[in-house]
Amino acid sequence: MLDDIRVDDAVFELRPDFAVLIMTAHGLRNGPTDDRSRAWLAEAATQEVQTTKIDAWKDAYRAFGAKPQRTRPSVDALTRRMPLPEINQVVDAYNTISVKHALPIGGEDLDRYEGPARLVRATGDEASEEALGTPEPGEVIWRDDVGVTCRRWNWRQVVRTRLTEETTNAIFLLERLEPMSLEELKQAGEELTDLLSELSPQVRIASSLLTGGK
Repeated sequence: MLDDIRVDDAVFELRPDFAVLIMTAHGLRNGPTDDRSRAWLAEAATQEVQTTKIDAWKDAYRAFGAKPQRTRPSVDALTRRMPLPEINQVVDAYNTISVKHALPIGGEDLDRYEGPARLVRATGDEASEEALGTPEPGEVIWRDDVGVTCRRWNWRQVVRTRLTEETTNAIFLLERLEPMSLEELKQAGEELTDLLSELSPQVRIASSLLTGGK
């Protein structure tokens, strides 16, 4: 599956510094928030907010016509929620890494995908869940063969692919803009791997980095 995931050239034309580290995790054991994942969130909440990284995402939103004060980049919205929300162990893990590195991360149930994920600029007629509304032409969206999986780059994900306590196979999208370095992006991926492996010692993780339209 990793080989089929793509980012359209139009997205790289909008932000040539964009890169995404894609991780798949097979054999997860998820469950409700526990003392371990709660401690991860509490530690992440003590980190100083890295505003320059978040500002880069606000600029990216403005570039395709979104208003980041109204529909905030995911990491901006997350860092404004203190204490950090408790969802489930796997979501707590990637939210921990997201806040620590000021890095938007999406996590979704791989078994609920229809076809590969791809990041595109919307035509405006993509199928989307009612609560999210229809994407606007030119908006950056993640989608699969069915329709939208995440609107406005990383603003909000659909319910269809949401990670639940029953999820066993997942995909994680770690999205980078400058000033974050590619080295820090890879480090964040390694840290997420460590947390997922702590939750599920038998998990099988694979990754792929997409950058520069490749």
